[in-house]
Amino acid sequence: MTQNDLGLPPQDLNRPPVAAVVKGRRIGLLGGSFNPAHEGHRHISLHALHRLRLDEVWWLVSPQNPLKSAAETASLAKRMERAAMVAAHPRIRVLDLESRLGTQYTIDSLHALRRRYPATRFVWLMGADNWEGFHRWRAWREILHTVPVAILDRPRYSVRSLATKAAQCFRRSRVAERDAWKLPQMTTPAWAFLHIPLHPQSATELRARNRNWLNT
Repeated sequence: MTQNDLGLPPQDLNRPPVAAVVKGRRIGLLGGSFNPAHEGHRHISLHALHRLRLDEVWWLVSPQNPLKSAAETASLAKRMERAAMVAAHPRIRVLDLESRLGTQYTIDSLHALRRRYPATRFVWLMGADNWEGFHRWRAWREILHTVPVAILDRPRYSVRSLATKAAQCFRRSRVAERDAWKLPQMTTPAWAFLHIPLHPQSATELRARNRNWLNT
């Protein structure tokens, strides 16, 4: 059987790892609906792996984003299948952990992950488009006190992202971009904005182009 560079069979990348496997590892968490997953998700994940010196990135495919319409969201199974196809990388795991843990909100998922993997160093990853509305997330301040956060640049959001409510409230906790690789080991709150080459693709655009996404 072909092994990836983690010493795990490929199919295990879609299953929650046991705590011992990721003990001491630096893991980036990219949560979202992935409705659908696209090359932009993969793009920021690869840059996060490199810039933050991560061992893995976990895509946490949400059963249902509480800020988005269920009627416009494909089934979890369909989104998981598409995400696994797009990720296609030995250091990106596509997981339905929130469904398994029974959590709906990011803060609850983070607490559950910290309990399940106490020796793993997590960093929350998000695109700059999500950072703009981060203050509308449940317990957003607590999230910043729970795990370090890395914001990755997205088209049209570079300047706006640094003027968000979250950025202003936690301006003293911002980490210089050159030191962002230290985030996994930093005391919270700590966040950094990473300028990366921009990728134009978005889930909104893909749904608009493929009206049958929800039904196929």
